[in-house]
Amino acid sequence: MSPATYRIAIVPGDGIGPEVMAEAVKVLRLVESLLKESRFELVELSIGAGEYLRSGEAIPPGTLDRMRQCSAILLGAVGIPEVRLPDGTEITSQIDLREQLDLYAGVRPVYLFHAHDSPLKRCRAGSIDLVIVRENTEGLFSSRKRPRRPAADVVEDVMHISRKNSARLFHYAFRLARTRRGEVTLVDKANVLPSMAFFRSVFDEVASQYPDVRTRRIYVDAAALYLIQAPQRFDVIVTENIFGDILSDLAAALVGGMGVAPSADIGDRHAVFQPAHGSAPDIAGQARANPTAMILSVGMMLEWLGTPELVRAGQWVRDGVRWVYGNPVNRTPDLGGCLSTAQMGDLICEAVERVARGDWDAA
Repeated sequence: MSPATYRIAIVPGDGIGPEVMAEAVKVLRLVESLLKESRFELVELSIGAGEYLRSGEAIPPGTLDRMRQCSAILLGAVGIPEVRLPDGTEITSQIDLREQLDLYAGVRPVYLFHAHDSPLKRCRAGSIDLVIVRENTEGLFSSRKRPRRPAADVVEDVMHISRKNSARLFHYAFRLARTRRGEVTLVDKANVLPSMAFFRSVFDEVASQYPDVRTRRIYVDAAALYLIQAPQRFDVIVTENIFGDILSDLAAALVGGMGVAPSADIGDRHAVFQPAHGSAPDIAGQARANPTAMILSVGMMLEWLGTPELVRAGQWVRDGVRWVYGNPVNRTPDLGGCLSTAQMGDLICEAVERVARGDWDAA
């Protein structure tokens, strides 16, 4: 039987996006060479601030349709602070993709590979292991494209919470918890905001359908405190759009920063996989960018594609990164090391191959 072919959209983006994407593709092609049942057809597409400057469109006509024809989408990083839309906001094509492809679950894994990388004391490798699941399509982001009058004295953003979108998010979080340690923590502001009280009521309705999963409910300000005091207590955190945006960056700082923070934006039919960091144009072209988050996002993509072989391949990627980070010398400048972007990519490739071949001692 001939191998199955998966069409993968490759979207390098802006700033350091092309640099980290090159290393991700390197890892993906290595993995492909080790697989028997799967092949990847890579289709390069362009979106973001650079594309906006070239064509006047951050997402050119037809690009979304081409993405819909792909099995998955790999996205580097988009946006350049100096490139702004007429309303003064930045190019945020990643948010446009979430909304237009209905990628309602923003999945942000946070894992500590080595105690050396955490600013917290007494944290051993693996002691921080949580996932933030962020609602991606509404919340406080819902009014971001509402026109603003230039001479306005007051501008309002509306917190939009719907039963449908909240429920599907919670179902995703509970299903995810069943594959992990069996606990979901809701983060909201239900003591003050009626929209958040409604959000919590929908959570309670969905939670009743998962009696095997433990639940907790925490206000967002307390969640920020507890993430610093005892991040080990969290398994799956589920929350609103902007709360998840903020808390995922805070949590990433606990394990080494955005350079090791992968993410996925997942819907019922489509999914985008990208590093949680931005385009960092200040270091673009200097070979200083950490490709780890982008490479880990490739691992998430392989697992999401879902065949037993690809799930196993996703685990190779994660374990390869774990082996590399087991030696504190193996670091890019963001973590105090001196490896270049390509050198880190090469190390991870070597480790992934050795893990895949069962050469654990060598890896």
